[in-house]
Amino acid sequence: MKQEDYIDTKSITCCFTGHRKILKENIPIIKSNLRTAVVKNIENGYRFFEAGGALGFDTIAAQIVLELKETYPQIRLILVLPCVTQTKSWLKDDIDEYNRIKELADEVVYTSKEYSKGCMHKRNRYLVDHSTLCICYLTESKCGTAYTVKYAERKGVSVINIAKSQDD
Repeated sequence: MKQEDYIDTKSITCCFTGHRKILKENIPIIKSNLRTAVVKNIENGYRFFEAGGALGFDTIAAQIVLELKETYPQIRLILVLPCVTQTKSWLKDDIDEYNRIKELADEVVYTSKEYSKGCMHKRNRYLVDHSTLCICYLTESKCGTAYTVKYAERKGVSVINIAKSQDD
């Protein structure tokens, strides 16, 4: 790519991070809060949305972006995956949905070829390092999501926690 063809997409990129385990009864409000936050930021100029491909919030975020592409065709879903074998111990229905999302994504990035102890953190840092906004679902203080949110804050990335929009 020539220098004049390079576009700085970081300023219009939003990443997602959130818990893998979500209570079924919380999913409707999470989806509603997430859809509202994503639409607001599309209207503020965000075009690229990066999801980490994990179960739970990452899957919901990718689904919401794909739904919104019908109304906002200019947006792009980028899956940032930790390794090729991410779904190794998943249930068949979860793998099927993962593969559906992967096929519909505009781009798929693998941050590591094989699973390793640090590959999830590497994926999470990539998400933050390529974004100026992070929309999260954070309800616990000691977990991978909390680490990623703290990393985003240290890097000067704006954070919107949609869990704070809920009545707990």
